[in-house]
Amino acid sequence: MFQSPFIRLHANDDVLIATRQLLPGESMVAEHVVVRDPVPAGHKLAAHSVQMGQPVRRYNQIIGFATADILAGQHIHSHNLGMGEFERDYAIGQGINALPKPTQPATFMGYQRNNGKVGTRNYIAVIASVNCSATVVRAIARHFTPERLAGFTRVDGVLALPHPLGCGMGAVGEGMDILRRTLVGYAMHPNFAGVLFVGLGCEQNQVAALVERVGVHEPGMLQSLVMQAEGGTTAAINKGIALVSAMLERANGYQRQEVPVSHLIVGLNCGGSDGYSGITANPALGGASDLLVAHGGTSILSETPEIYGAEHL
Repeated sequence: MFQSPFIRLHANDDVLIATRQLLPGESMVAEHVVVRDPVPAGHKLAAHSVQMGQPVRRYNQIIGFATADILAGQHIHSHNLGMGEFERDYAIGQGINALPKPTQPATFMGYQRNNGKVGTRNYIAVIASVNCSATVVRAIARHFTPERLAGFTRVDGVLALPHPLGCGMGAVGEGMDILRRTLVGYAMHPNFAGVLFVGLGCEQNQVAALVERVGVHEPGMLQSLVMQAEGGTTAAINKGIALVSAMLERANGYQRQEVPVSHLIVGLNCGGSDGYSGITANPALGGASDLLVAHGGTSILSETPEIYGAEHL
């Protein structure tokens, strides 16, 4: 199958992206450009001549300024491209591309929860209130091996959620607020049919406060235990295993139902960008997000510091 040796990302770009190693003398026929330098795969070559000081565009965005005169077909990289000052149009949120309204409703098979949310998985969570209960949390979850869960075919597993916080920090303030909001958010996630909170007993982040914040839950599917009240680590592990075991039957009773795609919330997060992310994964996920939102779903772009320099988009 023919593969073009280059990619043009936008008609206004000053660069082409090499899809493979390019050697001097190769002709980019469609662009009327002859390669002048060795260009590694994923790197840029000039689509036309660029004078020193002129901006260089990729994705139709200024990515730098030529630090020397550049001829068409030359390799463009840090040796001839540098930073520079220029004005941006920070008209945030103005470039809205309206999508056609879907003619057919989209659905998926999900787990409908009593609070109206819909899960794509069916787990039981064992959540530590403090680092001191992390060992117990892991031990409880580790007990539920695939062999022990074989009779619960609609339960995806028992998941431990330990963390290094919960004590040695202020009982009030932003740090504790963020921790509690995060743990409660996990507990209310629709992918969890049941939740067990495990605390030590003397920590700042008390289990009772977490349970209170979670609020309404499926009867019997929000449980808690305190290690010191149970008499130690071994007793707490055994109690936790018993509590999770009691949840399994009810969790296994959930069945997938056809529900609107509007219930889906997709979180996007950088998994390690490289030179191809903006060519492959990013636009693909952007297109998928557009389709999801058009059907009433939600797409969340996390790790927003990574848009530094592209805020105007």
